[in-house]
Amino acid sequence: MYSHLEDYIYELYLGIGITEPKELDLQIVAKKLSVEILDKKKTYMFEDEIFLEPGTDRERWMNFGHEICHYLRHCGNQLNMHQLFINLQEYQADYFAYHFCVPTFMLEVLKVNCVADIMKHFNVDCEFALRRLEMYENKQIDYSPNYAAYQIAENQNNRHY
Repeated sequence: MYSHLEDYIYELYLGIGITEPKELDLQIVAKKLSVEILDKKKTYMFEDEIFLEPGTDRERWMNFGHEICHYLRHCGNQLNMHQLFINLQEYQADYFAYHFCVPTFMLEVLKVNCVADIMKHFNVDCEFALRRLEMYENKQIDYSPNYAAYQIAENQNNRHY
């Protein structure tokens, strides 16, 4: 069972013909999404351009995952927004990046179960891979039949009439 975001990313990648981790190349994905990648001292997005600061391929891929969320799912200029709304957009972009850079549908096919495999297949750093693996494993627990039955029983036991 996929979340709304996982469905969105699945459809996005299928729509541009990307189905395997080896196809997750920054320049190829950007081109297929009609986004231009430019080098700049600071990472940000403006219209259909994403400016990425210098760094390793891994850092640039993870930063791209964050910025492409702003491009695909957000509107408005953060210079004119309330700080709470900016914080919300940044949180959403961080969360999106985990799923964009390491898509669930690809994790399932590969049956990846360790940080090193995620780093190798998806070109992300250790901390990013660890967090993404935690997210993936937590979701597997949440949707397991035994856990679901346990939650139902707990909810029934904790009802206050």
